[in-house]
Amino acid sequence: MSVEVSLQHPKWAECQSRLLAQENVLAPLEVDLDSQLRFASGLLVLTNRRLLAWDPATGNWTDWDLQAEMSMQISDQAGVGALELLNAQGRLAIWRFTLQINLQAQRWQEAFQRRIEQGDAPPRETAEDLEYCPSCKAPLPPESEECPTCDRELHTPPSTWVLLRLSRFAKPYQGQLLGGFALMLGSTAATLVAPYLSIPLMDRVLIPFQNGQKIDPWLVALILSGLFGAALVSWLLGWAKTYLLSLASERIAADLRTATFDHLLSLSLEYFGNKRTGDLMSRIGSETDRISVFLSLHALDFITDVLMLLMTATILFSINPWLALVTLLPLPFIAWMIHRVRDRLRTGFEKIDRVWGEVTSVLADTIPGIRVVKAFAQEKREAQRFRDANANNLKVNDKLNRTWSLFTPTVSLLTEFGLLVVWAFGIYLVSKQEITVGVLTAFIAYIGRFYGRMDSMSRIVSVTQKAAAGAKRIFDILDHQSNVPEPTNPVPSPKISGGLQIHDIGFRYGNRAVIRGLSLDIKPGEMIGLVGHSGSGKSTLVNLICRFYDVTEGSIRVDGVDLRRIAVADFRRHIGLVLQEPFLFFGTIAENIAYGKPDATREEIVAAARAAHAHEFILRLPQGYDSLVGERGQGLSGGERQRISIARALLIDPRILILDEATSSVDTETEKEIQKALDNLVKGRTTIAIAHRLSTLRKADRLVVMDRGQVVEEGPHDELMAKQGAYWRLYEAQARRVDADGDEVPPMLPNLNAHTAQA
Repeated sequence: MSVEVSLQHPKWAECQSRLLAQENVLAPLEVDLDSQLRFASGLLVLTNRRLLAWDPATGNWTDWDLQAEMSMQISDQAGVGALELLNAQGRLAIWRFTLQINLQAQRWQEAFQRRIEQGDAPPRETAEDLEYCPSCKAPLPPESEECPTCDRELHTPPSTWVLLRLSRFAKPYQGQLLGGFALMLGSTAATLVAPYLSIPLMDRVLIPFQNGQKIDPWLVALILSGLFGAALVSWLLGWAKTYLLSLASERIAADLRTATFDHLLSLSLEYFGNKRTGDLMSRIGSETDRISVFLSLHALDFITDVLMLLMTATILFSINPWLALVTLLPLPFIAWMIHRVRDRLRTGFEKIDRVWGEVTSVLADTIPGIRVVKAFAQEKREAQRFRDANANNLKVNDKLNRTWSLFTPTVSLLTEFGLLVVWAFGIYLVSKQEITVGVLTAFIAYIGRFYGRMDSMSRIVSVTQKAAAGAKRIFDILDHQSNVPEPTNPVPSPKISGGLQIHDIGFRYGNRAVIRGLSLDIKPGEMIGLVGHSGSGKSTLVNLICRFYDVTEGSIRVDGVDLRRIAVADFRRHIGLVLQEPFLFFGTIAENIAYGKPDATREEIVAAARAAHAHEFILRLPQGYDSLVGERGQGLSGGERQRISIARALLIDPRILILDEATSSVDTETEKEIQKALDNLVKGRTTIAIAHRLSTLRKADRLVVMDRGQVVEEGPHDELMAKQGAYWRLYEAQARRVDADGDEVPPMLPNLNAHTAQA
């Protein structure tokens, strides 16, 4: 629900009619719950003088004059957000909303607080004047096209100096770089020989010949030999320096790509939750390629251009200082123009990179999910998504090209103007017999190279800003610190028995509390069943135990040692994870089973597959264990993928086993096969199983019932059923199902009491 939608609210026109003289709307917000927590569309409107609210339950408007002691607080509980208007006496009003509009509500609350802090200061914009973020639809900051809420990285604009940070990747290749620089110096010097030799060619050969003198063949041969030798040396040195520096730049880019991917893998799951796959792929792929091209070609050209300018300027001043000063006349204007457009190009190119990341994200979403797209006949919708992203990419590029298309021809015009001035002043000096025609010819030759290099340097502003924007996006990854840090002095890798002590832990997703004051003691080898409604915090608790996230309060200990004191890899080596939707990599069946233990022998792989009841169906495949699995396990059924994931967990022989809805998405017959595999898997291991289908927890030693991030009940099945509490209600809700005609159908669950008795 967006701010733009708020402006189209049915009560928006009525709100406009209620405004007083000199009263402007600053920010509207549409809330989607009424006071009874029913879905209803309410409206909050912040103006420069008042707060207006329309209540969908009563159909009435209420307003409050803004006062300095007022404040607006935002909070959430159990998935429902709240905005509270307070003053010195207490709460004046409260509005509730779903977390779907939590982002817009936060921005609106910030706008309210800013207005209160401004006091009587006039507001800078009205709602109609605001621009909105295309992603979250929240108002953008004044004079900004970037939304700091959507991307915190945008607060730091890209700077050309970020390219200097690549020096740490260049350090291993400094010998090659210095050698390339020396070759570049020699190649540039060789290219400047030809114009200088044109002076004796004109003054001592061609002009005397026009005046009736004979041509000295030895002098001509000497000059032409010098020109040929200079060209040959320039070509040879240029080839060598280009080859050497290209090798170095490719290796720098490869190291940068590897370091970025390594660091990306070390980040916590929270980082990936806020990123698009296509955007990350674009950063590691195309951005590093762009930096490689910049280092191997454009940076090389730029350094060559600088050397050429310095050497040419030195030669020009040595020949005639006054003519050299006239040559440099356009330089201040070109430098001023470069300074003016640099920042606009820098931010523009970074925005282009992000927009392109959105285009690749559409592809990364659609192609892996093509089966779902076709199943729901959403080809046209996905095609429209791609067209919209592509159109946005085109729009951003067009906006930047308007600046760039004016800049480049203007620089060319200034260089042509400079050449014209040199011709005019040179002819004047020749007429005064202060220089010869040969000197003027050499000057024109040098100036042609000089201004050619100037034009080339002006064009490199574009590629430099592109490379800087790309480097900034890469270093945004490298600078990000994991929320699950490695301990400074990790305890030696312990031999884990599997006991878990969870003491008074808390955890929040953003400003939403998910786990609150939860304590639980799990003995080694014990099987715990986690049950509860969706959103009760079961999966979050498992993520905290696996240390995909760190608790914000309390502690989780394994065998008495805080998880935060153990190296992450050392701890996770003892965890086996079986997910509801198993993920298989492109490769063979054997490679997928051995993913957690790449050096496993074929005998170990087969033994794990047998224990997981996967051996029989694997042998029926065309190449058996060497059969290729398509991307994400395409070509295998859900039950087959699940049994391979169980074999993968069995192979590493974990001390702690996590089963997250391992059988919820398969049919009854397949569930029986998987259950047999799970029986082999849980033996002798500390097991934490999550299941909505309570029948899968019949072998659990203890059931833990969660609600709203807390443990509300725990104990064996019989004991919890006798209490007739939260677990009893869950059990009854599953055991008593009603068909479409309102008749009860037979219970889906087996008699857990019988299973308990058998155990």
